[in-house]
Amino acid sequence: MAYEFGPRIALVVVDIQNDFAHPDGSLYVKGAAQVIARANELITRAQEAGAPVFYTLDWHPVSTPHFQKDGGVWPVHCVAETWGSELHADLTLVGERVRKGVGGEDGYSGFTVRDPQTGETAATTLEAALRQHDIARVVVIGLATDYCVVETAIDAAHLGFRTTAIRDAMAAVDLTPGDGDRAVERMQQAGVEVV
Repeated sequence: MAYEFGPRIALVVVDIQNDFAHPDGSLYVKGAAQVIARANELITRAQEAGAPVFYTLDWHPVSTPHFQKDGGVWPVHCVAETWGSELHADLTLVGERVRKGVGGEDGYSGFTVRDPQTGETAATTLEAALRQHDIARVVVIGLATDYCVVETAIDAAHLGFRTTAIRDAMAAVDLTPGDGDRAVERMQQAGVEVV
C-alpha cells in the first residue's frame, strides 16, 4: 500500500451527497454505492489511525449561474438545506464538513470556489483546517472523479500537500466517455499519486 493513515494524513471525502450518490438524486453518479462502501472502509481505517476526516459538500443557493436554469451547465442540485444536499445516509460521518458554492460560485474543488461570471477564485475553509491539524498528506476519495475529485486532488497537490487519490473509492460522471480516465491522467500529471 502506498500510504498508511496517521495523525498528519487527512482523508478528504468529496461530495458523497444524495443528489450525486442516491439513485433519486438529480445528478446521480453510476457506481456511487460501491464508492460509499469503500469510503466507509477508509473512514474506519482513518479513524482508527487518528487521521482527521473532512467531508466536502456542494451547498448551492436556489439560483446560481452554475445551474442550467440560470445559464449554467448543470441541473439544479445540492441546494442548501434540501434532501439533495445532505450527505448520503449510508456514509459514516465522523469529521468536519466544508461547504462550497455557498454564494452561487462554481464549487468543484474542496479548496476553492470560482465566480462563474468574473472567474475570480476564493478559498474555502479546507486548507486552513488542514494546516490547523498540521497535515502533510491528503487522501482524496468521492464523487465525481472527473469534476470535484480531480479539482480537489490537483489543488491539494498545488498547495504542497502530498496527495493520493484512491481509484476504487471514486466514480466518474463521464459526460463524454473517458472523462474519468482523463481526470486520472490530469491528477497524475499534477503530481497526485493514484492508487
